[in-house]
Amino acid sequence: MNKIYNPERVAWKTVLKRPTQTIADIEEMVNTVFTEIKAGGDTVVHNYTKKFDGVVLQDVLVSAKEIEESNKLISNDLKKAIQQAKNNIEKFHSAQKTDRVSIETANGVECWQEKRPIQKVGLYIPGGTAPLFSTILMLAVPANIAGCKEIILCTPPNKEGKVHPAILYTADLCGVTKIFKVGGIQAIASMTFGTETIPPVYKIFGPGNQFVTVAKQIATKYGIAIDMPAGPSELLVMADDTANAAFVASDLLSQAEHGVDSQVILVSTSKNIIDAVEKEVAKQIKDLPRKEIAEKAIANSKLIYVENQQTAVDLINEYGPEHYILCVQNEEFYLEQAYNAGSVFIGNYTPESAGDYASGTNHTLPTNGYAKQYSGVNLDSFMKSMTFQKISEKGILEIGKTIELMAEAEGLQAHKNAVTLRLNSLK
Repeated sequence: MNKIYNPERVAWKTVLKRPTQTIADIEEMVNTVFTEIKAGGDTVVHNYTKKFDGVVLQDVLVSAKEIEESNKLISNDLKKAIQQAKNNIEKFHSAQKTDRVSIETANGVECWQEKRPIQKVGLYIPGGTAPLFSTILMLAVPANIAGCKEIILCTPPNKEGKVHPAILYTADLCGVTKIFKVGGIQAIASMTFGTETIPPVYKIFGPGNQFVTVAKQIATKYGIAIDMPAGPSELLVMADDTANAAFVASDLLSQAEHGVDSQVILVSTSKNIIDAVEKEVAKQIKDLPRKEIAEKAIANSKLIYVENQQTAVDLINEYGPEHYILCVQNEEFYLEQAYNAGSVFIGNYTPESAGDYASGTNHTLPTNGYAKQYSGVNLDSFMKSMTFQKISEKGILEIGKTIELMAEAEGLQAHKNAVTLRLNSLK
């Protein structure tokens, strides 16, 4: 692990650099796939599934029989766990509902705002090195609460052309409309343009590797909205002498095992904690089934010592972590100045894994520094705010002159006329 002591502020950008490729490195490949799928539809999707996933599929749509069979392959204990997590996620996201906002801005001028669901949404669920069925809960549950009419899901097949049963079970449980065995760039492109089999959507959600992240950004060029640029997972832990080194190490490793391009960082005002955590990581990593993946991610990790709390919060806000764990005595100081983070986990007994699965908060979060300007997925992510207005005769008399003067000053005579005609009709 890379230990860094008191880095100068001018060096923070370099110290906090993420181990990711730039868009330019892979944008050409993504654009090629998009162009070909737009022109060739299902045939091109099948070709890329063969190329990238190593399997030939006759039909990418998951059948009702496959979903029924998946139900038998999931243990009752896992089903109960998924259902409990679903209940907590439903509670938290249902609490985010807001009422209509209505006000009379002037006599006879009524304005109001209502939220309406996005009708067609697409969910991307990674299924390569780990079948992330928990992400279905995070996306399909709020989509249903919002009232989205069409919820389609794309996930890569395995070498046998199958989808992990937990993904199918969870998707069915959460009311996903259709499930397709399509992964990576070709999945995002298919949901962008639509193919003979896969319907186009209005907004695409879900995490993925760097190729998926770039593909989602390319999709926006074709008029498709996305949740956020969600790429490789990352975690930053802020710890002082009150932290439990074993707990901190376990949190760092829980993110490191996501993928070789994941990044974990420990910031501390205690050199003793840094040394203790480093020893715990070396001890715990030995027994992980995904040890090789975790080791490569840990090679990109940083253990950063800073002398005081203010420097620590400044450094953390500069990084803008996806996941931010606080194991410190002075929690309030850090929380008051926590401006840039996807989700915050407070105290020694709040592991990041809780947010990943069952506490109720959403785990689809901005990465790569985008926490500085993006929110994580929430109920509003699946909705649009629409404004309405109704003006009475009294109302147009109240604000009509103002509209006329402003329209004329901007040189927009037709705008003025639209009001003048109405005012004249009331004389």
